[in-house]
Amino acid sequence: MKLGTPLSDTAVRVMLLGSGELGKEVAIELQRLGAEVIAVDRYPNAPAMQVAHRSHVIPMTDPQVLNGVILAEAPHIIVPEIEAIATEVLAQIEAAGLATVIPTARATQLTMNREGIRRLAAEELGLPTSPYAFAGSAAELAAAADEIGLPVFVKPVMSSSGKGQSFVEAMEDAPNAWAYAQSGGRVETARVIVEGRIDFDYEITLLTVRSIGADGQVRTDFCDPIGHRQVKGDYVESWQPQAMSPMALSAAQDIAGRVTGSLGGLGLFGVELFVKGDQVWFSEVSPRPHDTGLVTLASQTFSEFALHARAILELPVDVTRRDIAASAVIYGGMDAVGIAFEGVAEALSVPGADLRLFGKPEAFERRRMGVATATGASVQEARERAREAASKVKPVRA
Repeated sequence: MKLGTPLSDTAVRVMLLGSGELGKEVAIELQRLGAEVIAVDRYPNAPAMQVAHRSHVIPMTDPQVLNGVILAEAPHIIVPEIEAIATEVLAQIEAAGLATVIPTARATQLTMNREGIRRLAAEELGLPTSPYAFAGSAAELAAAADEIGLPVFVKPVMSSSGKGQSFVEAMEDAPNAWAYAQSGGRVETARVIVEGRIDFDYEITLLTVRSIGADGQVRTDFCDPIGHRQVKGDYVESWQPQAMSPMALSAAQDIAGRVTGSLGGLGLFGVELFVKGDQVWFSEVSPRPHDTGLVTLASQTFSEFALHARAILELPVDVTRRDIAASAVIYGGMDAVGIAFEGVAEALSVPGADLRLFGKPEAFERRRMGVATATGASVQEARERAREAASKVKPVRA
């Protein structure tokens, strides 16, 4: 692939469908390599729009509107960054040879809902997963929970960052779980996944990169495993590396390699796994940079965003980790538009610390507005430093 000059006839045009904080970092990395970036999202002034060459605000689940903006911009590469997209349009664009969809249109369709990817992993590939069932009503949810056995997790088949997820410990809570799932999904849907609880020691994200090697063939590389802590399905801190037994690491890489190999295409995938001793279970996969991978901004020679940009532009990748590091989330803490931040200097005074303030135009109580990263001599030290730095940043009303 020849890399040209942005805003000229030689430009490689890349369209981001979804322009949040992860897309913003991808846009920056693409621009460093000379790509022309078009950011698209459902709301104005999204983070990636603030650094892109051009941007569009559209309802991305509307097939006609999405198709129109793609045809008007004529991108060479389309990079989905969120789940709520009219993926049938991407399949048509790919089939017509009008653009390359990252990693593929099929992968985007399968992974945008938990039903598609769970059936692929468990039923087609035979990967170990938690017990599960899908439900299309409150009554079906209750029946599934009864069959699997309480407690269970209930999640919309299309959601992200823990939205609409709940933990059901008693049957009388099933109707509330159904209603909460309907309110938290990315799109209007009447289906949820009901998952049994696995007795695991910890969970990891295994960032997996499919790129073009020196021999011109697709190769798969794995970053060091990332440990993370979640609250209500949303990550609040992560660290790299997560200590694992050699057998567990080998099993994790085998599972990640098989599921990403089945999805195909190029780019970085965030594969989520549960681990207990030497045993590993598949949980989910995102065909794009993962929020827990924000730690790689501090830990790796090339962050997950740089790896994604390099892979989709068919450039060499290097997954080397250079430091022990951790990340901690900074929440909005309020519902407000155009908030400001105090304590930034204090946060950056923490040894080894750095910040990313995402620039989201509107804050919510539990909306992720930034992240602190930190390096350390040990995982524990890095985590303590990242948490300390994050705690010093205080969102305030402007």
